[in-house]
Parts: sequence; C-alpha cells; structure tokens
Amino acid sequence: MTMTGLDLLAAGDSNAIKDLINTLCQPHWFFIIASVAMIVFLVGYRTLTKPAVALAGGLAFTAFYVLSGFDSDFLSIIQKPDNVPITMMIYLVGFFVWLAFRQAAVNDQNMEEGKPLLEAGSDDKVLVWPDLVYTELIALVLCTVALTVWSVILRAPLEQPANPAVIPNPSKAPWYFLGLQEMLVYFDPWIAGVLLPGLIIVGLIAIPYIDRNPRGNGYYTLKERKFAITTFLFGFLLLWVVLIVFGTFLRGPNWNFFGPYEFWDPHRPAALLNINLADIFWVQWLGRGIPTESFGMLPHFVVREAPGIVLLSFYFFILPGILRYTVFRKMGNQLGFVRYMVMIQLFLWMAFVPIKMALRWTLNFKYFVAITENFLNF
Repeated sequence: MTMTGLDLLAAGDSNAIKDLINTLCQPHWFFIIASVAMIVFLVGYRTLTKPAVALAGGLAFTAFYVLSGFDSDFLSIIQKPDNVPITMMIYLVGFFVWLAFRQAAVNDQNMEEGKPLLEAGSDDKVLVWPDLVYTELIALVLCTVALTVWSVILRAPLEQPANPAVIPNPSKAPWYFLGLQEMLVYFDPWIAGVLLPGLIIVGLIAIPYIDRNPRGNGYYTLKERKFAITTFLFGFLLLWVVLIVFGTFLRGPNWNFFGPYEFWDPHRPAALLNINLADIFWVQWLGRGIPTESFGMLPHFVVREAPGIVLLSFYFFILPGILRYTVFRKMGNQLGFVRYMVMIQLFLWMAFVPIKMALRWTLNFKYFVAITENFLNF
C-alpha cells in the first residue's frame, strides 16, 4: 500500500508538531512556559477559574493526552505502571488548585461588592454518627473497589530481586523522591539531600512567625494574600510538581532529557562536561590559567574560588539589604529586622534553586564554589 500526497503531508505536519512539542519540553523552555502560565493564571484567575473556561482547559489537556497516545514513544512512557499514578496526580493537582482559586475568585468579588463570603454563616459542625461514619464508610468502599480494579487491570511493576550487577537504566527513585533526585543533578548531595529539604521544613515552621496577617484566615482569597500564595504556588507547583513530571516523563536512560515523542535511546551521548564559575572567570573571561598558588594567608583554593565566594556573599548577605529598601520596603517595615531576615533568606534560597537549574540547562554550569579539597561544593 502506497501513501498518497495528502498522507505524506499529514505525516509531515504531525512530525513538525511533535518536534515543536519536543523542543518546548526541553527543561529550560518547559520551566519558562510553566512559570508564565502560573503568572497568567494568578493575574486572570477570576476569568480562568470560571467553570466553562476550566472545563475547556481540562478537555483540551485530555484531548492532547488521547491524541498523543497514538504515538508509540509517548504511549510507552505514560502506560508504565509506575507512571500511571503521576497522570492521575496531574489531574488531581489541577482540580484542587482550580477549586481553591475558584472560591478565592468568588470571595474577592463578593468583598468588592459588599456581599457575604462563601464561608460566612456556614455551620462546620458534623455529627460523628451517622454523618461522618457513613461518609467514611462510603469512601472506604469506593477506594477499595478502585484499588481492586486497578490491581487487576494494571500489573504491579515488580522486578527481579536486587542485583548489584544489573542496574536499571534509568534508575529512578519513587515518585515522591523524584524532586529530590532531580535536584541532585544541580546541587551537591549535602545541599540537595539535607540542606534544601531542611529549609523546606524550617520554612513551613516559620510561616506563623513570619506571616501574622489575619486576613484570609478561614476563607479563600488571593487578593489579600498575594505574596504568600504566589510564593507557595511557586515552590509547590514549579519546584516540586514540575520536577516530578521531569523525573517521570522526561528523564530517560543515562538521566538524559527526552521529549515526550522521542525514543529513549540508551546510547544517546551524555551532556558535555560541566564547568564551574572559576573556569568561566579565570579561563574564559581573563584568559589565564586557574590559580594554583596561595595569596598571602589565603590558601590557593580560596583564591581559585574567590569569584564564587564573592558572588554568593553578595547574594546572601548584601542583596537582602538592597531588597529591604527597594522591592520589599513595605514588607520590611511591617516585619521588622529579624522576621524580615528569616523571610528573605528563605525566599532567596527558594529563588536560588531555579537560578542554578537554568544555569545548568543553558551553560552546563556546575558549581559556584568547588572546594573539592574539603568536599565543599556549592
């Protein structure tokens, strides 16, 4: 059977669309698009959360998924037993984000018009018997049925016993650790595995200490909590959910990035060797060799890494003061010195993660400071 001219034209258009999507799913473009989409959503949340608009968006995403399923490479990725729950997670995250912001949009509109909030006058009391017990029983039965059907239809991804001579490629952590595994690409293990998760916990603990704004307690709103909600969404959606999507659908053999319509070729060449800030400063900019001798009382590795030490010192110690009297002037006056410093350090650390990721994607950048003599890489 021969292909007609129309068939060839359709195939060419399809391949062009797939190539475009593969390009846009490269990490730097994907992250930029996701960031812009979040900003657009926050700006136009009152319109974009309307049920008709949200339903159209959900149907469009579903249509994309269904049509992409005709591509063998895409289908081989999404139908893996480990990856099916991540598809469900995307839908659930989208639904609950929409639900919260829809109620926030209605409340913000009602406040402007002098109308009562959605939560006003609601009776939160629920009788344990029979209301709560019946609800929990029904939920228990439905979850049991769903898990039973799931386990029958989709085979569990059980593999052979652990064998040090046979290593899966790619070797991936469980989905809830994929964000941390992704960060290990950009940061030293002590930062990605200890410091950053610790800062997440510290940040959550510090929220009641930093944010004493009584508005927004007990009801949904965006207008009265813009900075807090925007910061949370950036950390949750872009620095956690997106990293899980990266690790699940786009990270293939040898931990290379692949587009959704690309074959996971285990023989694909790895990325170029990564470079440090010292290489860029001394070799590329100054055109000389990297210093190997001490300068007075300064060890040679301090001289070598001086550009990175100066840059990081400016970022974490000087920049907070600049922001205090410019961008965060009003917030600094409200919080006071100590609370502002706690907030700005957590904020700068959160911003540092995508900065480092973008440098790795675009410049093959590895470390700002690489003191390998003392196992201190930053």
